[in-house]
Amino acid sequence: MTLSIEFSVPSALWRGLSRHRAIARETLEACLAEAALQIRDGAEVSVFLADDEQLRALNARWRGIDKPTNVLSFPAVSPDRIATSSGLGDIALAFETLAREADEAGIALKDRYRHLVAHGFLHLIGYDHQTDEEAERMETLEKRVLARFGVADPYAVMEP
Repeated sequence: MTLSIEFSVPSALWRGLSRHRAIARETLEACLAEAALQIRDGAEVSVFLADDEQLRALNARWRGIDKPTNVLSFPAVSPDRIATSSGLGDIALAFETLAREADEAGIALKDRYRHLVAHGFLHLIGYDHQTDEEAERMETLEKRVLARFGVADPYAVMEP
């Protein structure tokens, strides 16, 4: 099954991260493989690569939190409909927050980006971290995805 990924990059800041499209694509494919998830051929995910101000506005509108955040996910369907849906949802990322977190943790920008793409996508396919059990399940999957690319355990360094 192939995943269709639509990118919207309204912030020029993302030019500072080479291969951002390729990194997102391979990360999303790894998420599907690690989750052993069957999707409809060509199911679409939108990736919105924005800046802090744009994520602040989205965060305020959809979550009532008037501050920027690193990643937001907007699932298009309930988890029981993922296998047959033509659209899985949207992932939005803020460059400045992501870059600041990478710098504070002393990790590569591309590794932080890869982690947040995986984190956001797992939310689209039904994973969450509202309870300790859910968080452990989601974090375990994130670690497996990231290990495929030689990325160290992000939870040993920082929280998303």
